[in-house]
Amino acid sequence: MSFFKGINPDEIIHPKGGSNFNLPKALPTSIIITVIVAITILATAFYTIKPNEVGVMVRLGKFIGTTDPGLHLKIPFGIDRVYPVKTGFIYKEEFGFRTRTAGVRTTYDQRSYSDESLMLTGDLNVLDVEWIVQYKIKDPFTVLFHVRNVRKTLRDISESVLRRMAGDYTFNEILTTKRVEINNFAQQELQGILDSYKTGLQIITVKLQDVNPPESVKAAFNEVNEAKQEREKLINQAWEIYNQKIPEAKGQALKMVKEAEGYALEKINTAKGDAKRFILFLDAYNKSKEVTRKRLYIENMSEVLTKTEKKYIVDSEQKSILPLLKLEDE
Repeated sequence: MSFFKGINPDEIIHPKGGSNFNLPKALPTSIIITVIVAITILATAFYTIKPNEVGVMVRLGKFIGTTDPGLHLKIPFGIDRVYPVKTGFIYKEEFGFRTRTAGVRTTYDQRSYSDESLMLTGDLNVLDVEWIVQYKIKDPFTVLFHVRNVRKTLRDISESVLRRMAGDYTFNEILTTKRVEINNFAQQELQGILDSYKTGLQIITVKLQDVNPPESVKAAFNEVNEAKQEREKLINQAWEIYNQKIPEAKGQALKMVKEAEGYALEKINTAKGDAKRFILFLDAYNKSKEVTRKRLYIENMSEVLTKTEKKYIVDSEQKSILPLLKLEDE
């Protein structure tokens, strides 16, 4: 106690010669509440919608409209709630396979998805079918509030539609010639069912990616397919020869017929011309017999003499052959 003797307790709290040291007073409760409310309002009153998105606004659980991309204001404290939905994005669902990483060298999951890819065809064969469905959201409110699990609904309906399509076609049709037709019909039917369920989805495309026989019979199927291809090859070669030889023979036959027709026409026209010429000569002869005879004689002699190389002119009054011997020298 002697240590504290003569010391004023006030000097300990307020040393002499110094200013009073005041402890900070507590802020009023109203200010704290005001700050908290302001922060809450700022945090819950503004929201941002990204590009390719649409904001679905609900006020006290009731849908009141949608908002475009950008910064927006809403009633805070959870009275207005906004759900962003990607309406400009193309979604893809894969069936029978899964893509692990996409890029220049795409890698796929090696697990088997035969439970969704094995299908029974119309001719009671089994096919391993892989396909994709691309879709987008056309009605954000319907997607959010009309169907509980849109993705699972889409996958279940897609499997149902493709299995029914496979049952309407034969094994070879699905494998070869009818794939585009199946794609179009499946897209139309899938869209119709989704619209009837009011899912708010729009199907962009349905496309068969890979269609193969089951792994256990693939080797035998490939052998059969090779034999069919060889048969088609031989048939095509035979048709090629047929298409080459038959037109050639038809062309030659037509050529011979045309030549015969031309020859017959030529002979007929020549005969008609000769007959007409004879009639004209006859008319001329009847009118002037002596002149006509001389003219015919001269014309025939002119035609004959033009073809001879040497000409021997013999006097009709000549009695001996000797004078003709000197014609070579003249």
